[in-house]
Amino acid sequence: MTISKEQQEKLYRYYTEPKMVTDLTRRTMVLVLAGGEGSRLKNLTAWRAKPAVPFGGKYRIIDFALSNCVNSGLRRIGVLTQYKSHSLIRHLQRAWSFMRAEIGEFVEILPAQQRTHKKEWYQGTADALFQNLDILRRHNPQYVIVLGGDHIYTMDYSAMLLHHVETRADFTVGCIEVPREEATEFGVMSVDDEMRITRFTEKPAHPEAMPDKPGTALASMGIYVFSTEFLFDILISDAEHENSSHDFGKDIIPANIHKARAIAYPFRKPDGEPGYWRDVGTVYSYWKANMELCAIDPELNLYDRDWPIWTYQPQSAPAKFIFDDEGRRGEAIDSLVSAGCIISGARLKRSMVFFGCHIENYSLVKDSVILPKVSIGRNCRISRAVIDKATVIPDNTVIGENLVEDARRFHVTKEGIVLVTPEMMGQNLYR
Repeated sequence: MTISKEQQEKLYRYYTEPKMVTDLTRRTMVLVLAGGEGSRLKNLTAWRAKPAVPFGGKYRIIDFALSNCVNSGLRRIGVLTQYKSHSLIRHLQRAWSFMRAEIGEFVEILPAQQRTHKKEWYQGTADALFQNLDILRRHNPQYVIVLGGDHIYTMDYSAMLLHHVETRADFTVGCIEVPREEATEFGVMSVDDEMRITRFTEKPAHPEAMPDKPGTALASMGIYVFSTEFLFDILISDAEHENSSHDFGKDIIPANIHKARAIAYPFRKPDGEPGYWRDVGTVYSYWKANMELCAIDPELNLYDRDWPIWTYQPQSAPAKFIFDDEGRRGEAIDSLVSAGCIISGARLKRSMVFFGCHIENYSLVKDSVILPKVSIGRNCRISRAVIDKATVIPDNTVIGENLVEDARRFHVTKEGIVLVTPEMMGQNLYR
């Protein structure tokens, strides 16, 4: 394959070139909601918050939202944490401390601190913002972008911000087209010809279809742009309602779509098709999104030097594949293998292997996600599995071929994906 002179110059460049900061992005603050428990990920979130779950071989889930911010020219970012946040906070300190506060750039951690007279933890997404109103006022932004830290996608938030300003909206909701049968897990909206939101229902049992697409619904991405004074007013008003659950999807958005100018912003690629966006909230969706990256031409391009995904990674040696004997050959087919891995006479097919893993002789791993620092012994066969960090798989272990037997020790999803953690193997690392 030959590359153009322009591509060659880009590869030769010493640095990346994220989008320049503009006056509009400088007057905007981003708040990333990263306190969720992520209970549908089962044991993967037993010791970490959902945004801290590893993804894509070397990243954490939250890296995608934060990278979108930096690449969009948005450099004033607050991350709201709560549930089992140590792993997340440690990652933020290591990966995202390169901002220069002297010129108004920062990733500021906002843990739940019981900052109001009620002395409560965050009671919902809206309450999380309300408890930090004094901090928001100190930064004095003109616009506030609110987004979740637990989705996988690349998106230019500055385009949505500009759309918000041009349409003179009080608030704008990012949305994406999803199959109607999958929309029961999202907030679903209806819009008029001007993309004004006319109805918003959180996780409806029977999602309303788009008028021109009967099998498709318009789902909220959990991304909002607010004009600041409007945001402050509705947060204070919501806090005074004792019956409110203080949640954007359940309370704030539905209560204000007819009182304010509420605009839907569809997330689309340049060709008009829906953009890539994945909710990795279940073990199956998490496994599937990782597997998609093993495709020859995946929809999510991790190799785009114009839109890099930033993260922290330990200094590791290159991945190593050893032995070339019949039946004992270190090889990987349609797989991603990270630094520090040693594939010793083992075979990988369509698998995602995170950093620091060792896979021993005569083992076969296929259609699986292997998280960091996993050790897999000799003569193992692992199929359609997610193996959690630091798990040791003994010699001769078979996973994924007999789901009834697997279910006695591990968590097996209805789609047949097997989740294995150190605790399930009797390796109690944290006790």
